[in-house]
Amino acid sequence: MFPSHTFRTALLACASVALPLSLAHAVEPVRIVFQNGRAVLLSAVALQGDKLVITGAAEGFAPGQSFPLTAADHIYGDKPAELNPGIALLLMGKPDEALKLLEPIVAAQRITSKIPGNFWLEAARAALVAYALNTNTAKCNDIGKEISDATLEQGIDPFVSLGKVLMMPGSTKVSDRDVAFRDLTTDNLPADVCAYASFYRANTLKGAKREADPAKALKQESDILEAYLMVPCLFPSGSMILNSVAELNASEILVGLGRREEAIALLNSSVRQSTGTLVAVEANKRLESLK
Repeated sequence: MFPSHTFRTALLACASVALPLSLAHAVEPVRIVFQNGRAVLLSAVALQGDKLVITGAAEGFAPGQSFPLTAADHIYGDKPAELNPGIALLLMGKPDEALKLLEPIVAAQRITSKIPGNFWLEAARAALVAYALNTNTAKCNDIGKEISDATLEQGIDPFVSLGKVLMMPGSTKVSDRDVAFRDLTTDNLPADVCAYASFYRANTLKGAKREADPAKALKQESDILEAYLMVPCLFPSGSMILNSVAELNASEILVGLGRREEAIALLNSSVRQSTGTLVAVEANKRLESLK
């Protein structure tokens, strides 16, 4: 996909661009903001049918007061602290540990699933990937239906298709998996599903038997590297954690190819985007080993 010079230029450009870290501040609890500008803590609200009902102490609201779900305008507050670490564990091959962090978020944020700006959708999609990796078809189907119900404008959510690809039988040819993942990296699909699909496509290619012929082996490594780098270079808005893990994995390939400078650039970018997660710890270890 990338000529050599263009590929390296794009790689360094991707690695040099990182979102600034947020200044330290007190955690803002999640609130539901209504169309009239009033806001209520999520912890003081329950969803009953298609109505939001005040269930606890909330300034300016009375217990039992209800509002149509459609009156909610958006979600305000900080992302749950466990979300990024949970996604990091998932992408680092620890789906069971990831679910211990993701499932409570999915449960706690479920009533916000149809409200713009919610954190539920990101957690639910990550949980779907974890269930698929564990070949838990029942839970994968259940969460997939919930996600599709929350994103009605898309019909069946594309993450449902991603889950099916991840649960392909072990006997499925690598080439068939490759095609299936590629089909989920098209321009008409959301960036997050494209990023996940490209990442797991790279993992699939990485796990395939290595070619004995040096030229074919080099092409194999290049294909894996390209798939990882598509995540931060083509689908950067998918997830900072996805970007950072893809860069971490790509750096390992670059080291093997003797491209140390590019590997270091990627590792530094990975650290910047994965603060407070297992990814940052691993990226820092690799940086130390390259000194």
